[in-house]
Amino acid sequence: MKLEPASKEMKEMSIDDIFLSHLKLIIIIAKAFLKNYPIGKYKKSAVIENVHHVFYHSLQMINQINFSENNGSESHPAVTSKLDTEEECTFYRKVQLLAVMVKAVAENRLIDNIRKNALQENLDRICDTLIFKFHIKDFDFLKIT
Repeated sequence: MKLEPASKEMKEMSIDDIFLSHLKLIIIIAKAFLKNYPIGKYKKSAVIENVHHVFYHSLQMINQINFSENNGSESHPAVTSKLDTEEECTFYRKVQLLAVMVKAVAENRLIDNIRKNALQENLDRICDTLIFKFHIKDFDFLKIT
């Protein structure tokens, strides 16, 4: 007997869901590296593949935000003000930097303490942003209409 959720209970994964899954994996790998856990040969190739997805999706999101902002359209649902677009672009740039750093980890090129500290700082900022953005959505019921 198979235990599967009913199809009506499942939502189809969006591109953003896939992006977040790849990003979470990269965050886990970065944290494991900073705690001196080894990365095996097969994990390295999987990490590099995920890094490419995250990097190019972030690049695409920055381009989409800039295009929407320059054309006066708000095709991107999260764009509500100039400050939001700047923050969102900054977030995606930090994600791109994380992707580059994690690729360097997988290729054994990130070894000195200065670079490890930079990785930790960038990782902390990304995680803080993710935690804030996702937890703040839980408070929609507090809005006064």
